[in-house]
Amino acid sequence: MPASSSEAVRIAVLADSDTRWKWGALTARRITAADTEPTGFVLRGRATPTARQLAETGASTAVPREVTGAEFLREVRDAEARGERYDVVVLALVGGTVRAVLQGLADLGLDRRPVIVTGYVGVVYEKLADGLLLRHGADVVLANSRHDAERFRAVYEGVGADAGSVVEAALPFLGGAPHRREEGRDTLVFAAQPSVPVTRNERAYVLERLVRHARLHPEREVLLKLRSKPGEHTTHLEEHPYQRLVRDLDPPANFRLVYGHMGEVLDRTDLLVTVSSTAALEALHRRIPTAILTDCGVREVNGNHHFIGSGLLTSFDRLDAGHAPEPDEEWLARQGVASDGGYDSAFDAARERVAKLLALPELPPISPYYTAETAPGYLPGILARHRLDVTAPPVRDSGLRRIVREAARGAYRHGVQRVAPVVRRLGEL
Repeated sequence: MPASSSEAVRIAVLADSDTRWKWGALTARRITAADTEPTGFVLRGRATPTARQLAETGASTAVPREVTGAEFLREVRDAEARGERYDVVVLALVGGTVRAVLQGLADLGLDRRPVIVTGYVGVVYEKLADGLLLRHGADVVLANSRHDAERFRAVYEGVGADAGSVVEAALPFLGGAPHRREEGRDTLVFAAQPSVPVTRNERAYVLERLVRHARLHPEREVLLKLRSKPGEHTTHLEEHPYQRLVRDLDPPANFRLVYGHMGEVLDRTDLLVTVSSTAALEALHRRIPTAILTDCGVREVNGNHHFIGSGLLTSFDRLDAGHAPEPDEEWLARQGVASDGGYDSAFDAARERVAKLLALPELPPISPYYTAETAPGYLPGILARHRLDVTAPPVRDSGLRRIVREAARGAYRHGVQRVAPVVRRLGEL
């Protein structure tokens, strides 16, 4: 039976990183009642966030449970057997994992499956077709802007797939007080990204220019906002952490590394600088002056090509000279940056679609674009990598087993972040 309007909607969020947990948990609230607390799950893997990372997202007071994909599917199945069925499942995952979980949910044979919602955590600047087609089959594919909604529908329609699941919305974490410059405060924040720019030379260059800017402007506080501490992972692997690169420099006292909730850092920001971080959209929403760097080129690999036409592209030389970019208002509107108050209604269409689906006596079968017929040379490999076998008995997680697992995961992270880069560099000699 569908959930009635008088009943609380039960939502599960499955995420695979700290940033996607933030997107998923906040999206769950936006598309249903504002006071709905989702049940959270994070996938165990290379980017499994630490408790500190999860807390810093500010997305939920409840701690999500760490699971494998098969354990999550078992929980969905067992919840129905307990009479505690999940009405909505938000998949805050990479495209391949979304497709695998869609298959797993379809294979469960539930009396009534949940409404499945997915989308993207930020700016979509790479693998547009691949990522979208892997997400096809979800009931709702959220687009963070009018620009994205148009692109998403064009991809689906262009391959002959149903585009009815695409719903225009916005990033769920936009908000905060509009920017107000305080007397005596002048703070530049550089929003770092784990994989942009990617090379050591480019990252060292950006860091050196930030330090140089701090020296040129001793009255200005220059903050390098980092998303993870050494040994932690986020959405992408970070091969050359700024924390290590800064050891080669002697920064002035007005230059600092900072962590924490992005919204709280923006509370004291007077100029946000980045290469292509989604933090730029958060800052623009609050009317904080924002600059997108061109120093390492305007390139697809950097993601800053997304900001062509925004009026925000600039360089360190111009910032050193006091330049402050002015955003193009039409570009802002197309990107879902509704700083004029329109953000309050940004999720109306998504809420309406979810409500209509919940009211149906029976949901249609999950029908992804990628099937054994359309992608026989691609799909089997994706499903095999995830191995979502819910028939296998669950592993009992004793205290000793948990300690051993955490130690193994720590060793794996050390190998990926510390040892592997060294081996790759030796191979280049």
